[in-house]
Amino acid sequence: MASGKRGIRSTVASGMIPVRRLNHAVLYVRDADRAAAFYQEAFGFEVVQRIPGVAAFLKSAGTTNHHDLGLFSIGANAPGPERGRVGLYHLAWEVPSIHDLAAGRETLTRLGALVGQSDHGATKSLYGRDPDGNEFEIMWLVPREQRRAQPVAGFSATCTERCCRSVPLSEPDWMRNAWMPLDRTSPATGSRLVRSTVFSPRNVVL
Repeated sequence: MASGKRGIRSTVASGMIPVRRLNHAVLYVRDADRAAAFYQEAFGFEVVQRIPGVAAFLKSAGTTNHHDLGLFSIGANAPGPERGRVGLYHLAWEVPSIHDLAAGRETLTRLGALVGQSDHGATKSLYGRDPDGNEFEIMWLVPREQRRAQPVAGFSATCTERCCRSVPLSEPDWMRNAWMPLDRTSPATGSRLVRSTVFSPRNVVL
């Protein structure tokens, strides 16, 4: 989560809540210790507090928050996230550079957690799932002066569930430019196409 400066008040209309930033997220998981181990290995998060058998609280490197992620155990037989139900789609974790994003892909692949990748114009993103199926995004914010106005003419840069699955993981060379079809397993997909993106730090296409 991004760090905010104390004493700076948002300029919102009277009667509105002046939110500074999102401070932390909390997820229900089957086993908080198992989930915490995943986030430690994948992201290098540090466990700052544990409630044995109940919860774990973790923070990212360099954060000013007490914790960035809370994990609460709800039992081994708890059902996982299910598509088509109202609720959280994913959390997005920002990395400092395109190099970190490229390295992140290798990490998620090694952990068997990578499920997608996409180019939203203003960001380049990877998508993964933790051991309980909770989805997360790892994103790099493209410098404003290097952004395209839109990834594809006529296609909104706003993230949708379909565009977040724009690049099939079976693609043999994911570091090339190509027009790739959306996931055809979705009944709402149709035939629209989204442009894939080079993530290589040696050959970045913006």
